Amino acid sequence: MKDSLLRDRSLRTGSLRTGSLRTGPVRDGSLWSGSLWLAWRQQRVLVGIGAAVLAVAAAIAAYSRSGMLDALHSGLFDHCARGPLYCTRPDTGVPLLLDTDPLKYLGMWNIALPVMIGVFWGAPLLGRDRELGTHRMVLAQGISRGQWFASRIALAAAATVTLSGLLAGVFAWWWRPAADRSYGLFWYDDTALSGSGPRVVAAALFGLAAGTLLGLLARRVLAAMGLTLLVTGAMTLLLEWAHRTRLLVSPHTYVSAGTVPKAPMGEKWSTGHYGLVTASGRHDDVLKCPFPSGAELKECMAQHGYVARFYEANPAGDYWTFQWTDTAVLGGLALLLTAATVLLLRRRV
Repeated sequence: MKDSLLRDRSLRTGSLRTGSLRTGPVRDGSLWSGSLWLAWRQQRVLVGIGAAVLAVAAAIAAYSRSGMLDALHSGLFDHCARGPLYCTRPDTGVPLLLDTDPLKYLGMWNIALPVMIGVFWGAPLLGRDRELGTHRMVLAQGISRGQWFASRIALAAAATVTLSGLLAGVFAWWWRPAADRSYGLFWYDDTALSGSGPRVVAAALFGLAAGTLLGLLARRVLAAMGLTLLVTGAMTLLLEWAHRTRLLVSPHTYVSAGTVPKAPMGEKWSTGHYGLVTASGRHDDVLKCPFPSGAELKECMAQHGYVARFYEANPAGDYWTFQWTDTAVLGGLALLLTAATVLLLRRRV
């Protein structure tokens, strides 16, 4: 009886060992899929929220854009020229304006998107597992640190690019019929310049990368979320300041003779810096000859030796210069922060 039991145990052990040898390579090969599945389980709620936000934004845009096109096709705005000067009703003189407030709200949402992604997606991405210690259970299954990180960041980055890219596209589609019109929205408006184009995607990836790194460094997820809010918020404000000061994109200088009226500003974004030019090329403040035009201006210019007028502004084509400059800055920072996360992964996990 005893020999029979020993023989039976031996057969079972042998079959288990054989089974483990047969299925071992399959199990190792499925580590990636298992890690991705776990990443999906942890992030699917956020993916669902992002999809819901996109659906709501698209629905509002479709409804509001339809009303915008109806107003434009009514003929009421046909006499309005391009440029910043208000267009008015011929009979009453009341300014004609489209309702662009909902469009601006979408632009503001896109500007705030990196902050929200960084705080609510990036910071808990690694930080939650570290705080709860659940990453040890995952790593104990044979998944490497690199696989654990890559599966999470890959899914989060793919969702971030998709969400931010589509939201930027919705804004551009909605904005285009009223772009750079006095009754619409100019390209240099904060909500248009920072809430559309490829820089929205780069900014969202920066927010995700910043939150992920801070989630790895901080001991608590709540602390990481607070730090991410500060970092991403500061970066958003810094770039808005850089736009207004033309720190990264220099303005053009436009010169006109003082004897003729200067050309209209049109779609240009003025810096507010304008004045008079001497024969030597020196630029002086306009207050020395505070006359808009006419004989008084000509006489004043002749008395002071001025030969022309100037103003500084960015043409409408600089929209893309601003866009690609911001994209390079934010995308580069996102890559650097992700690289730092990879380097610190072994020390912190």
